[in-house]
Amino acid sequence: MALIVQKYGGSSVADADHIRNVARRITRAREAGNDVVVVVSAMGDTTDDLISLAQQLVERPDEREMDVLLSTGEIVSSTLLAMTLKSMECSALSLTGLQAGIHTDGIYSKAHITGIEPLRVVEELKKGNVVIVAGFQGVNPNMDTTTLGRGGSDTTAVALAISLGADVCEIYTDVEGVYSADPRVVTEAVKLSKIGYEEMLELATYGAKVMAPRAVELGQVYDMPILVASSSSAAPGTLICKEASMELRNKVSGIAHDTNVAKITVWAVPNHPGMAREIFVPLARANVSVDTIVQNVGGDDVTDVTFTVARTDVVKAMSIVEPVARTIGAARVTADETLGKVSIIGTGMQNTPGYAARMFNALAESNINIELITTSEIRITCIVSESRLTDAVRALHRAFDVEFRQSE
Repeated sequence: MALIVQKYGGSSVADADHIRNVARRITRAREAGNDVVVVVSAMGDTTDDLISLAQQLVERPDEREMDVLLSTGEIVSSTLLAMTLKSMECSALSLTGLQAGIHTDGIYSKAHITGIEPLRVVEELKKGNVVIVAGFQGVNPNMDTTTLGRGGSDTTAVALAISLGADVCEIYTDVEGVYSADPRVVTEAVKLSKIGYEEMLELATYGAKVMAPRAVELGQVYDMPILVASSSSAAPGTLICKEASMELRNKVSGIAHDTNVAKITVWAVPNHPGMAREIFVPLARANVSVDTIVQNVGGDDVTDVTFTVARTDVVKAMSIVEPVARTIGAARVTADETLGKVSIIGTGMQNTPGYAARMFNALAESNINIELITTSEIRITCIVSESRLTDAVRALHRAFDVEFRQSE
């Protein structure tokens, strides 16, 4: 008998028919002799609808109350799924994040899990129940409800799997696994049977929506195998694990892209020690994550500082940087929200030359201009115009197609 944690995304529980389908899948896993814990997201577009409703009433909703509001979406899903399982004579019950023992820090809307005490979950499993946990939520030290940010249900599922000592964490979504590129953009994209944590973390961080980066990072730290598969088919998925095969380690594994990027430039910053600190420390204190940073030193002892943030953070970032720019004597601050980023990712790039040249050549042949470049040991990312982003993804997939096919 195995202990399995399954997670079902919003598209998998979007309506009554989808919920029944999920219930049948859970029942089959239970009938196979497994103990099953299930984590669910809110139904369909529920979270977006709740955000929209709040913003119709209040321009800047209170963060604490927003977390309470948004947590209700997952509670609805979990209770409906538990009812459905019971109607199929499968013993089940639903738990909120609090009831499941999920503790977080105090950062509203982007809380991090600080620990899990799954005593109630274990108790209910011993009674023979399937336990349905509302994802995306926990409680802070003041016992206030907090939410974990986008993709938080993935994080809930992996963290629960780790705390329970599960054999595997299964993430069910609307795609059949992890692909070499978004199959909605590249019809020739190849599904990977296996991928290492490191590569998957880069893919998730730089735009692949199939998994939340924090969930992959947790899996890597605690060596929890994660299976990504479709909730609507029996097709084999993609296993995210400690190491992919030796062959995959010599290849580019995938191409990620993302439109949630904005470029901010602080012009004519005095080229003195401490100027970077004056710009970036306030952003860090406000929990604004900065990605690419480029500094161009010009004449007259001034420099232009350019960096990227999530497009969803650009208003907040500008409200912080503009006063700082005035204080340090910079000329002005501008923002560009018409960009996207595209990345090639693979451990094969670590010790093999030529990948950057091939990437830049493919973009040049498609007449796609590169705004910024950033790299890691296994990733090269280019910031390009959003209007050319899908063209860039397709051009790069063609350039590396042989390696993807060899990785099947």
